[in-house]
Amino acid sequence: QVQLVESGGGLVQAGGSLRLSCAASGSAFRLYTMGWYRQAPGKQREFVAAINSGGSTNYGDSVKGRFTISRDNAKNTTYLQMNSLKPEDTAVYYCNADPGYGVTAYWGQGTQVTVSS
Repeated sequence: QVQLVESGGGLVQAGGSLRLSCAASGSAFRLYTMGWYRQAPGKQREFVAAINSGGSTNYGDSVKGRFTISRDNAKNTTYLQMNSLKPEDTAVYYCNADPGYGVTAYWGQGTQVTVSS
C-alpha cells in the first residue's frame, strides 16, 4: 500500500554532508512515524533517527548532534540531513514508515552512503 523511495546517497569525504530524501506514496503520510535505519556490511541493522506525526524526534547515540531528521507532509517526504560524516557512517540507509496500531511497517529499497577517510 505504501511505497518508499530513498534518494540522495553517494560518496562523500569525511567531514562532509549529505541529505537523504524518502518520498512516500499514499494519503496517510502525516499519520506515520517516519524513520531511518542503516546497515553496514557484516553488521546488524542500526536505528538512526525517527520523527513521529507530532514532530517529536529520536536519534541513535552514534548520530546525535550530527544528523537531523525532518518531514514535509505536503510533499509526503522525510529527510535525513547528515553532517560531519565519518567513515563509520558508511552503510545502506533505509527509510521506514510505521503506521502504528500493529500494522506492518514499510521499508524502502535503501540508498548507499559511502564516507571516505
